[in-house]
Amino acid sequence: MAEKVLKVSRNTNPKKLAGALFMGLKENGGSIVIQAVGAGAVNQAVKAVAIARGMSAVSGEELVLIPGFGDAKIQDRDVTAMQLKVKVA
Repeated sequence: MAEKVLKVSRNTNPKKLAGALFMGLKENGGSIVIQAVGAGAVNQAVKAVAIARGMSAVSGEELVLIPGFGDAKIQDRDVTAMQLKVKVA
């Protein structure tokens, strides 16, 4: 199964993203990649991971965040994206 990628913009609601992340981790075998381009998008992504961590802590699960870089296409341009791999520990 291919890893699910959630794409984030600076306008993404971090609470909604956290919910999608939390549910996606349960459905995708405990691993999801969040892709963000730009400081505003990375900010929203990190906030969402913090919120999702609180949601998963209730059930005794701990989340692990592994930051990295990847390639993305935006308006037919190749750009470098921040990729945050989130896993259930």
